[in-house]
Amino acid sequence: MAQRVRGVVAPGKNEPVRIETIVVPDPGPGEAVVKVQACGVCHTDLHYKQGGINDDYPFLLGHEAAGVVESVGEGVTEVVPGDFVVLNWRAVCGQCRACLRGRPWYCFDTHNARQKMTLEDGTELTPALGIGAFAEKTLVAAGQCTKVDPEVSPSVAGLLGCGVMAGIGASINTGAVGRGDSVAVIGCGGVGDAAVLGARLAGAAKVIAVDIDDRKLAKAAEIGATHTVNSRSRDAVEAIRELTGGFGADVVIEAVGRPETYEQAFYARDLAGTVVLVGVPTPEMRIELPLLDVFGRGGSLKSSWYGDCLPSRDFPMLIDLHRQGRIDLGAFVTETIGLGDVEAAFARMGEGDVLRSVVEF
Repeated sequence: MAQRVRGVVAPGKNEPVRIETIVVPDPGPGEAVVKVQACGVCHTDLHYKQGGINDDYPFLLGHEAAGVVESVGEGVTEVVPGDFVVLNWRAVCGQCRACLRGRPWYCFDTHNARQKMTLEDGTELTPALGIGAFAEKTLVAAGQCTKVDPEVSPSVAGLLGCGVMAGIGASINTGAVGRGDSVAVIGCGGVGDAAVLGARLAGAAKVIAVDIDDRKLAKAAEIGATHTVNSRSRDAVEAIRELTGGFGADVVIEAVGRPETYEQAFYARDLAGTVVLVGVPTPEMRIELPLLDVFGRGGSLKSSWYGDCLPSRDFPMLIDLHRQGRIDLGAFVTETIGLGDVEAAFARMGEGDVLRSVVEF
C-alpha cells in the first residue's frame, strides 16, 4: 500500500522549495523503500532548483543520504529490511560494455526505480539523481542501496552518497595520487576539501588548497592542506608553481566547474601531470585552449564522475577508516537542520558559510 510522507519539492526554475506530501509506492521488482535518517544539502540540489541540470520539474530534491531499508520488492537480494545503507546514484548494471570490461565505475547503464513517486494529485516527481531523499521515505532501485556499518552516524555516512565521495575519489581513483606527489585543489567547498582529504590519504607530500575565501582555506588546512593560496590576491598558477619548485603540481583537481578555474588547473600542472575536473559545469560553459599546449604539456585531462567510485568497494572502506580514526568524515558536517530549513541552507551555501548542512529526520 502506498505511503504518504513529507518531502522537499522544487516546483519550478528558481522558485523557493516547499514541503509537500509525497506518495511513495510499494517497491516493485528490483526496488526498495528506504526510511531516510539524514540527507546532506549538496550543490547539485541547488543546480536542480536553478534549472542547471534539466527542466523536468517538479523535482523531489535530496540525494546525499543514509537510512534504513524498510521494504524490498521481488527479486531483491542485495539488501533486506533493517539494513543500514548509504544511497548512491550510480547503481551499476553489471551488463554494459564498461561493466563487462571490468570498469563498473564507468557503468553506462546505471539504473533507478522504475516506478514514480508523485504528489497527492498524481503529478509525477523527478527525484534528484534518481534518489529524492529530502523526504521521510524514498523509493530507489535496490542497487542504489550500499550496506555499511550501522555504528556510524547517519549524518556522517550519508555524505559518501555524493560530495565527500566525489572529492576523495577524484584524488585516489581518478587522479591516482601517489605517495610523495604534489597536489593542488582549486575550490575548497565540500568536494574540494574532500579531495584534499583524499590526497593526504593517498600519501601526497604537498597538498595546495586554492580558493578566494580565507574561511574556506582555513578549513582546508584543518582537513589536511599543507599550503593555502588565496587566488583573489595571488595568481593561482604562479603560486602553485612557486610551491612546487617552479614545475607545477603532479595532480591538479578542479572542484569549481568553471572555465577560468579549469584553465588555471591546466597551466598549474607539471609536464605530464594530470588535471581532474570534478566541479560540475553548466551547459552553456565553453573553454578554449591552444591545441599546441594540450599536446606539448602531455599528461592527462580527466573528468571524475562521482569520484569514479564503486560504492560496494569504496563506501564500506571509507566508513571503516572513519571508525578507526584515520579520517574524520564528521569534519564536513557544519550543521544539522530540519526538513523545513533547506531553502535557508541553500542561501548559506551561496554565502560560503558551510561545508555541509545535513537534514536529520
